[in-house]
Parts: sequence; structure tokens; C-alpha cells
Amino acid sequence: MLRKPLLAAVIVATAIWGGGILALSLPSEEQKLPTLELASLEGAPVDLAQFEGRPTVVNLWATWCPPCVREMPVLREAQAAHPAMNFVFINQGESAQRVGGWLAARNLLLRNVLLDTKGQALTAFNQRGLPTTLFFDAKGRLVSTRTGELSAASLAEKLESID
Repeated sequence: MLRKPLLAAVIVATAIWGGGILALSLPSEEQKLPTLELASLEGAPVDLAQFEGRPTVVNLWATWCPPCVREMPVLREAQAAHPAMNFVFINQGESAQRVGGWLAARNLLLRNVLLDTKGQALTAFNQRGLPTTLFFDAKGRLVSTRTGELSAASLAEKLESID
């Protein structure tokens, strides 16, 4: 008596699972490094698209975000160890004075620190949380995304995918 409802539930669950696997395996629309004008710490306009041509790591972060703070030394070391790659640090919603002072207080010498005072980057990259790190190949194509804190090991693995 319970066999038919149980069999129906198994068939439905299998169909949902199979549909999910199929949806994940289909190629998604290619995401490229967007044309997005942000400001450097010095106030100069910087178009994100200018980083195309070399593998590029884009980190979305804020000084008030504990996992962002914890992963910043790992990203600094990676930037120093991989001079052929672009590392771009896009701060979310904070002033140049706040970000510059925060970096100086921690002796974090980073290249390509940009300010996104309007929160455009999260929207442009279709992301919601911090920290988020996006990995683009030399052609500007998104290869991988990591939401959450990066360890040295997880960052090294992601860098291999774009090198």
C-alpha cells in the first residue's frame, strides 16, 4: 500500500536531482571583465576593463568585514609572488581616507586599490556577499569565483586555473 507513494516520491526526487545536475553542467553565459569606472585611492578614474590582457584577480572587500581583513595578507603575498597577474582590490563603499589609513596602519602595500563608493561592482559581477574574489583569464573571461575567506591553499589552487 505504501509502495506506490514511496515509488512516486523516489521518481520525483530523482527527476529533481537529475534536473539540477543537468542545469549545473550546461554552459552558462560567459562573463567578462566589465567596463566599470572606479576611482583609485588618489581619485584618478580607472576602468576595470583596462586589466584585460593578463590574468586578473578581483577582490571585493571592506575594512569592516572580518573575513576580508583576515584574507588581505594572503592576497598581498600572492600579489608580490605573481607579478605577471593583475590583482585588483575593490573596496565597497568606503572613503579614500578610510581605506588608505586602514591599509597604512596594517602596512599593506597593495597595487590597484580601487574605490566603489556606489556599490556598482557587486551588481556588475552579480554578487551579494563579501569577501568575493573573481578570477579572470588573460582574455578577460571569468574562470572562477570564491565567496568567503580565501586561505593561501585555496588561493593558490584558483591562481593555477588562470595562469
